[in-house]
Amino acid sequence: VSYFGRSWPHVEISDNDKEIKVTAEVPGLEEKDIEVLLEDGVLTLKGEKRAQSEDRDRQFSERFYGRFERRIPLGYEVEDDKVSADFKNGVLTVALPKTERAQAKAKRIAINHKN
Repeated sequence: VSYFGRSWPHVEISDNDKEIKVTAEVPGLEEKDIEVLLEDGVLTLKGEKRAQSEDRDRQFSERFYGRFERRIPLGYEVEDDKVSADFKNGVLTVALPKTERAQAKAKRIAINHKN
C-alpha cells in the first residue's frame, strides 16, 4: 500500500472569533472512505482512496491511491461535542467551535503610528 505525501489532502483553514473551519479537497472519495478524529487539540483526517481498476490494466497513471493521514494542530480549545463535519462533491468541511475561554483569549493589539 502506498502512502500519499504528507500534504494530502490539501486543506484550507479559516479562523474567526467563534470557530475554526477546516476544508479538505478529497476528490474521488466518499464519506465512508474518510475518518475524522479530534484528540488533544489535533484534528486528524484519514482514510483510503482505492483504485477503480486492477493494476495490471493500468498502463499510465498520475492519480494517487492508498491510505492517507493528515494531522492538523488547531492551536485553540474547541467545543468537542459541537464539532460538525459535512461532505459534498468531494469536499470535506469540519467546523470546530471555539470554547468561550479560547474566544476570550483573542485580544486585538493596537498599532501605534510613528512618524
